[in-house]
Amino acid sequence: MTDILPSILPSFVLDGWWTPSDEDGATVVRDSSTGEPVTRVSTRGLDLAAVLDHARTVGQASLGELTFHQRAVLLKQFATVLNERKEELYALSERAGATRRDSLSDVDGGIGVLFTYSSKGRRELPNARVYLDGPAEPLAKDGSFLGRHIYTRLPGVAMQINAFNFPMWGALEKFAPAFLAGVPSVVKPATPSAFVAEAWVRILVESNLLPAGSLQLISGSVPGLFDHLGLGDLVGFTGSASTAERLRAQAADGVRFTSETDSINASILGPDATVGTPEFDAYVKQLLVELTTKAGQKCTAIRRAIVPQGLTASVVDALRAKIDERVVIGDPRAEGVTMGPLVSVEQRDEVLRQVDALLGAGGELLYGSTDAPAVTRADGTVGPAPDGAFVAPLVIGFGDVDSPAVHEIEAFGPVASVLEYADAAQAAELVARGGGSLVTSVATHDAAFAATVMSGIAAFNGRVLLLDRDDARTSTGHGSPVPHLVHGGPGRAGGGEELGGIRAVLHHMQRTAVQGSPEMLTALTGVWHPGAGTRSDRHPFRKSLAELRIGDQFASGEREVTLDDIETFAAFTGDTFYAHTDEEAAAANPFFPGRVAHGYLLVSWAAGLFVDPDPGPVLANYGLENLRFITPVSPGDSIRVTLTAKQITPRETDEYGEVRWDAVILNQRDETVATYDVLTLVAKQP
Repeated sequence: MTDILPSILPSFVLDGWWTPSDEDGATVVRDSSTGEPVTRVSTRGLDLAAVLDHARTVGQASLGELTFHQRAVLLKQFATVLNERKEELYALSERAGATRRDSLSDVDGGIGVLFTYSSKGRRELPNARVYLDGPAEPLAKDGSFLGRHIYTRLPGVAMQINAFNFPMWGALEKFAPAFLAGVPSVVKPATPSAFVAEAWVRILVESNLLPAGSLQLISGSVPGLFDHLGLGDLVGFTGSASTAERLRAQAADGVRFTSETDSINASILGPDATVGTPEFDAYVKQLLVELTTKAGQKCTAIRRAIVPQGLTASVVDALRAKIDERVVIGDPRAEGVTMGPLVSVEQRDEVLRQVDALLGAGGELLYGSTDAPAVTRADGTVGPAPDGAFVAPLVIGFGDVDSPAVHEIEAFGPVASVLEYADAAQAAELVARGGGSLVTSVATHDAAFAATVMSGIAAFNGRVLLLDRDDARTSTGHGSPVPHLVHGGPGRAGGGEELGGIRAVLHHMQRTAVQGSPEMLTALTGVWHPGAGTRSDRHPFRKSLAELRIGDQFASGEREVTLDDIETFAAFTGDTFYAHTDEEAAAANPFFPGRVAHGYLLVSWAAGLFVDPDPGPVLANYGLENLRFITPVSPGDSIRVTLTAKQITPRETDEYGEVRWDAVILNQRDETVATYDVLTLVAKQP
């Protein structure tokens, strides 16, 4: 065909769109089904140092003005904008070989990451700029010297190098936690699908929601990148293990390098999962999905199907039936197509080279052919597509399960090998031979088998999926990472951790041990520490968030606890535990001097001692946390309570916020009876 060269794909840098003035040497990106040119990619003349400096200065400043919650709200708005225009993204993704089902994992999956991190950021992070890690550590007997671990954002740039197979999800799962942490991102997509990444970035730019410098896109190569990175910068890489190692070696001291690389993931069929069981059916269905989704171009795809001895033929036959029934290979724009091409003819040729290597190392082709398949074209006709990157599903058998090739060579496409095992120990050992994986799944309803295998494979995997009849319908699947859980794996899988909820946010922050006085730690963290200053001008429950301050305190009067009170509470609640009702038995208990008051009686009375009853800014009490009973209370003792505003968290999208109160119950001897946090919802305005 005669190519009419398309325009250069722009980059978004320095808060504006940029293309090179010199177009020589630009790489042509082609439609993976037809071979037609889609765009060209080049960064000739790009000032990379200026891009990174813009992130470290302008991006850091704009994100630094925002709290965790404010950034979380923006993530939701980003997701909403992308969701409204995802049909455009679906259409572009088809040119990179993605079917509509493939786009559900990439486009919708990426949008889902934004929604999830927005939600988790507002629920699990404070509306502040500092994150506290664990409780304060007393370092002096009189409480005048404390230590605490805090997280603060890194001062540099998050350089995110993404793979071709997930131009949207793969980028957004890096961008979302970095943005929430307050670290600006520079996104570098892989060339074959860079036009999809350019599209979602353009949508966000057009929304006018992005803080200045918070997101930049480099549509092309970044030579000399590591010459410009230093302490406080991060690199997040997804791609091949060999490329990851080459890049890691270039990273200077102080540059955080996280990689998520290809791995020889496994799926184990339990010995109880025989033909006809729900587990067998779920296993075969999962294998089909992992072979055909994204044409097998997934870092989490199943590369080794590990089955009990004698079950290879049954698994392959069942898989063949499902492929024949459900799989239609072709151009994703054609009606009825369920499996598209690989991303490029270069990738197609690479996959076939790796298949030849597996066959040359003793593998036997059990299903499929390496010949170019007949495919459904965009116009609905069926036939050859010489300029397309199509490969049919392939299953390879290995009689010698100890062959190094099957545990080392990855054909990054619709290819899986089948291995047989004799017992749970051998199944686990075969998994470990992969040298570290992103995920292994185990299809079994036998908990003992699952536990035995798990003990042997957990250290070699970032994630393990246990698949059985109880969760087969609701399981997200072997190859589907979720934002809530860690995505990454040891060894060959890169040794990194992406996602994992707030863990991924903290990867972009520095944990620091801070030591000082209660007053100083209160000022630095925005959380009141015992020993810091207090204010008791009026009852804090009469103050809205606009008036309330950290350290506002109420100290109650005393209330005596009588034996009648204890017996009445026992009879009323049904809590007749002997420590409250039997003097002799209670005295024999090493923790009590005799009959004592119920802990929950004391907490209830404490509420009565500190609550201001009239309507006001306090809207609701929605819980207690960290409750500890320390000193027992005997009949005749008295209790009182101090309540101190410990942490104030306004909600960005509501007319109220959360106030955490430090509650301490004391007896007449000033001994601490109980400590806990009271959580209330308080109106922002009077």
